[in-house]
Amino acid sequence: MSRESEADPVTAGHAHAPLPGALPEALRAELVAFRRDLHMHPELGNQEFRTTAAIKARLEKAGLRPRVLSGGTGLICDIGDVDPATGSVMALRADIDALPIPDTKSDCAYRSTVPDRAHACGHDVHTTVVLGAGLVMAELYRDGLLPRPVRLIFQPAEEVLPGGAADAIACGALDGVGRIIAVHCDPRVDAGRIGLRVGPITSACDRLEISLEGPGGHTARPHLTTDLVTAAARVVTDVPALVGRRVDTRAGLAVTWGRIDCGHAPNVIPQHAELSGTVRCLDIDAWRLAPDMVVAAIDEVANLHRAKSEINYVRGVPPVVNDAEVVDLLDSAMTARRGADSVESTEQSLGGEDFSWYLEHVPGAMARLGVRPPGERTVRDLHQGDFDADESAIQVGVELFTAAVLLDARTRTA
Repeated sequence: MSRESEADPVTAGHAHAPLPGALPEALRAELVAFRRDLHMHPELGNQEFRTTAAIKARLEKAGLRPRVLSGGTGLICDIGDVDPATGSVMALRADIDALPIPDTKSDCAYRSTVPDRAHACGHDVHTTVVLGAGLVMAELYRDGLLPRPVRLIFQPAEEVLPGGAADAIACGALDGVGRIIAVHCDPRVDAGRIGLRVGPITSACDRLEISLEGPGGHTARPHLTTDLVTAAARVVTDVPALVGRRVDTRAGLAVTWGRIDCGHAPNVIPQHAELSGTVRCLDIDAWRLAPDMVVAAIDEVANLHRAKSEINYVRGVPPVVNDAEVVDLLDSAMTARRGADSVESTEQSLGGEDFSWYLEHVPGAMARLGVRPPGERTVRDLHQGDFDADESAIQVGVELFTAAVLLDARTRTA
């Protein structure tokens, strides 16, 4: 990523108009209000009907023609004339679903009004950023200043493995698209900044569900039956260790459990146990081998303890692998708008993201959007009920996307 100058690389040496500056105050205030409305009304994956209707209404008010996806939630909206054969479209993607956890922010006026539902991953911010960028570019198009067509993708069900990206792609989200970009909130990065990385920026993530069976019996005589509680415990402790010794440690393949359910009485050996968790992997080649390795390890441990196992290995998402040229584009766009100090390098995360499915088809990149209030020292994380974002990040994201679209078009024609 270049850091040679804070001068606008788009206008230097070219007779082009400068990139649009900060958002008008009225639009900035509208976007903050829109985000707060989404935050108060979170909807789970494939249930985002209210969210979809709100996005659709605002785009139509701007004179655009959004198309709702076939499942009834999520939508696609083109700005400019799209020729599917040329691959000239720049796509901006947002995920619109929420999480099934309670909002625990006690002093927040816009906290969730839906029990056990919260935008605790920042998807309301992602949605608002893409909406705002779309409204800005719709104005540019009307003024004859949008040099290439843009597609807004508001995707449902990112939190539901294997993610809603595949459905969006099946509905034509990538038809005519040459590049795709996205942001993801990062509470470790200050608002006003973004984090970038070439190559993998997230990990692969699969879901694992296991049922163990045995005849059951009295805890006084475990030698006459299958000690199913011990069998389940050994699967929990031994399988991650076995898998870790069967793959290069640099692949970062990790089996982590989130639930175990076994037994009902202290003196009864149960007949049934259930376990579930995730398999995460930093390396895409190791991820392709993971199902066979993990299933084999579970079977070995279960058989050793005379338990019958039934394994449901649910394929999730591969790592998001950022394209170097698109990362450089985002770097240059952010530097042009906010200066070189507004971009930082970021580490690969063990979190999963179905944006990766788009990158299986077209080059693109995801940036970490800083949402931590500058100066705050509290360490927060995603997927927690008290998560919130510094709303100045909305304007930053809109400026980043708008500058990236204009810069990409200019550099391609220079």
